[in-house]
Amino acid sequence: MPDLDIREIHLLRGPNIWANYPVLEAWVDLGSLKDASSEEITGFNERLKSWLPGMIEHRCSVGERGGFFQRLDRGTYPAHILEHVTLELQTLAGHQLGFGKARETCVEGLYKVIVRYLDEVVVQECLRSARELLLAAYSGGTFDVAAEVTRLQDVVDRNALGPSTKAIVDAAKERGIPWRRLQEGRSLIQLGQGVKQRRIWTAESDRTGAIAEYIAQDKDLTRTFLRQAGVPVPAGRVVSDPADAWNAAEEVGLPVVVKPTDANHGRGVFIDLGTREQVTEAYPQALKEGTGVMVERFIPGVDHRLLVVGSDMIAASRGDPAIVVGDGKGSIVQLVEEQLNSDPRRGELETCPWDKINTSTWDPVILADLLNQGCQPDSVPHDGERVMVARFANWAIDITDDVHPSVRDHVVTAAKVAGLDICGVDVVCEDISKPLEQQGGAIVEINASPGLLMHLKPAVGKVRLVGEAIVDMLFPPGEDGRIPVIGITGTHGKTTTAKLLAHLLKSTGKFLGVCHSDGLQFGARTAESKQGDRLFGTQGVLLHPWTEIAICETSAESIIFEGIGYDRCQVGVVLNVGGEHLGMGYIDTLEQMTKVKRCVVDVVLPGGTTVLNADDAEVASMASFCKGSVLLFSRDATNANLNEQRASGGRVVLVQDESILLAEGDSARRLCAISEVALPMSGHFAFHLENVLAAIGAAWAMGLNDAAMVDGLRSYT
Repeated sequence: MPDLDIREIHLLRGPNIWANYPVLEAWVDLGSLKDASSEEITGFNERLKSWLPGMIEHRCSVGERGGFFQRLDRGTYPAHILEHVTLELQTLAGHQLGFGKARETCVEGLYKVIVRYLDEVVVQECLRSARELLLAAYSGGTFDVAAEVTRLQDVVDRNALGPSTKAIVDAAKERGIPWRRLQEGRSLIQLGQGVKQRRIWTAESDRTGAIAEYIAQDKDLTRTFLRQAGVPVPAGRVVSDPADAWNAAEEVGLPVVVKPTDANHGRGVFIDLGTREQVTEAYPQALKEGTGVMVERFIPGVDHRLLVVGSDMIAASRGDPAIVVGDGKGSIVQLVEEQLNSDPRRGELETCPWDKINTSTWDPVILADLLNQGCQPDSVPHDGERVMVARFANWAIDITDDVHPSVRDHVVTAAKVAGLDICGVDVVCEDISKPLEQQGGAIVEINASPGLLMHLKPAVGKVRLVGEAIVDMLFPPGEDGRIPVIGITGTHGKTTTAKLLAHLLKSTGKFLGVCHSDGLQFGARTAESKQGDRLFGTQGVLLHPWTEIAICETSAESIIFEGIGYDRCQVGVVLNVGGEHLGMGYIDTLEQMTKVKRCVVDVVLPGGTTVLNADDAEVASMASFCKGSVLLFSRDATNANLNEQRASGGRVVLVQDESILLAEGDSARRLCAISEVALPMSGHFAFHLENVLAAIGAAWAMGLNDAAMVDGLRSYT
């Protein structure tokens, strides 16, 4: 058996027994290392500290900087160390997180290692890398940390949310808006729940229309529309061949721009062309990047990218060209590598504000610009000579506060004309603080799904809260995208309670999304599913675009192996805690199972209600963990927990004289006789009484009136 054998990995995607956010839980068999204490292994601590010096920031249980290193020196064991190394590798890869645990199971040498994560693929790669690193440290071998971190950073770049999407998600989280990634490896995000949900894909929303995208992609159509709307644009037209391109250049006046009709990111855009040879040679290069070519009059000035969100211009960035300065010795290739590509702000990762310039396969646009300056890549500029290498290289200088009001109006109009709710508008002018008409400036392009990084990480100037602006557009002030979610858990009776509660809440007229072990229910329609009480079922009802109230059975299996499918709930119901599922996932004691069931209580919103069975001691003990109000139910009117609840003015549902009563403090009212409830509750079905009381408690917490509850109890089938 290999040491540190990772037996199983469970991604707990929702609230769980460890935390109210996603964590990875790995079952790790320590093998022959189970008794290996760190201070007893010659050189181990020194190797680990030298390989990962950043772990000095890990406070660990000591609670201070260097706490984990203190634990190493005193002696700690492999599972605990694996936890910290995994967290540190995530940090080095770009995901700085601090939560982790290591807990022994009832099986000797088998531990659960728990770490928080931001991306599922990244955390699993970091866990496996941490294992290899530790095995090398224990054996006295070597480990190339730098190379491994580079690899993990590439994993982040390929799999984790990009900076634009992350900025929007972070803004949503700050406002308490629930979110979920709908496809691993993609930036497709659901914000909100059910009927209140919205979706984004990078900086594009579910209301970014296909027609608007088509208009933005067709640069000639965009230019035509904007000109008709009174927005300054350069004169130009679509051309059919190199000769026609030159004819168009003569028509609009030299110098000109030759560019694809439908490309983006500046690909195939040839600027400031003044001769027939330049224009005709640019035509085929531009055609390679799009389905057609257009010629426009060249607008002198500086490139600017202005971001429009809704009806407002939110941010603006200036795009300065990349320039090298000659020293009389080095070629342009050498100068680019030394003066530009060596800048840490340049890189291939999406988090880098500037791109590296490829000096092995030169962009034809760059070559054309160099040629216009009388240079080639191997040219050696004179000492002090400035050579422009790339026009569109440095989008990272914030100029939001400098934009003239009339320019703001123009770019908002441009976005509205195209129909884009989120739009990047490219403006060329000499001075962005003056009207375009006064200086011959123009809007040269609009872009759907614009990149936000230049506004989030400007090299110069203020950081702009563009993610917040997008979230505010999607969710007006006071809206958090939440629908009422009712979570129901317990050892038995969950499905019956969920079905009965759904029947009671039908009277609200709201569209109900219900999931339980018998399947899924959307309004009047049912769908069979063996995963109704699992994460799949909960996510399904919250994904449905009509769901106004979600009722979710939450099984122990789901909590243990997947986490809960909702981050918070309006009402949390716990029916009972029994020993039937002990042993599942190494949950071996009633105390541990109580913690599993309590997860539903832990996520009740401060304004919500926890409905608890006062007759079950383990369930009743959960009341102290609720952040909202508590409502107890009991079949025994003399129950001590019940009476204490009433004494404090709390609400209870109880049975007295064969009737169901609703009580709040000293006052109580009769709801109905037990015999009026259609669900059988005598003899073999006596256990159903708890389900009925729980459903009534949840319905009461949801504001259902007495008459509607009685009608529902009588008509349930």
